[in-house]
Amino acid sequence: MTQARGADAAGVEVSADGLPGWLRPVVDGVRGMRPEQLSRVLPPAEGGRPSAVLILFGEGDQGPDLLLMERSAALRSHAGQPSFPGGALDPEDGDPDGDGPLRAALREAEEETGLDPAGVQVFGVLPRLYIPVSGFVVTPVLGWWRSPSPVGVVDPAETARVFRVPVTDLTDPANRAMLVHPSGFRGPAFLVEDALVWGFTAGVIDKILHYAGWERPWDEDRTVPLG
Repeated sequence: MTQARGADAAGVEVSADGLPGWLRPVVDGVRGMRPEQLSRVLPPAEGGRPSAVLILFGEGDQGPDLLLMERSAALRSHAGQPSFPGGALDPEDGDPDGDGPLRAALREAEEETGLDPAGVQVFGVLPRLYIPVSGFVVTPVLGWWRSPSPVGVVDPAETARVFRVPVTDLTDPANRAMLVHPSGFRGPAFLVEDALVWGFTAGVIDKILHYAGWERPWDEDRTVPLG
């Protein structure tokens, strides 16, 4: 995880100060995390499209939760998949090696879900990961929804729905399985909120639950097919 940095011109700051106690295991669990702890597929030395996602923890009616969205079926990349809010960096986001990913994660979350970035406290940044099928080099940005704002579909061409998943549902062994893709890919999946969360998003959630110490034993022999 990157070290905390001061606010830049866009007002983005990374700080773990003042977080609720239940989030401390996440902060401690990802501290000093290496890319290979998150994925076997690492970014190439050169190339790839810089992007960022916002992994936003909130506290709703059912306790701690994560903000997810379902991508529009009309999109070219990852159509119809549940995912974290996020997308490619724009030139105005700034340096991909600096604070650009932080600004991109918050901007994309606002564009896709209507989230007010002013209510988000960024408390960490995970190592960059790679999604070969789309060529994205993704920076996962960790946030605490300090002041929740209304969220929902902003542009149906981009987002099919926006939903919050209680952490207790993600850790429930009954909601966990291994997804089997027609390509032969196997990876963790979550069956929550009438959605099958798989791929990059499920892989990152799986690792966060593990390193935060929230993971409960589940049947890794249970499989679900895609489609």
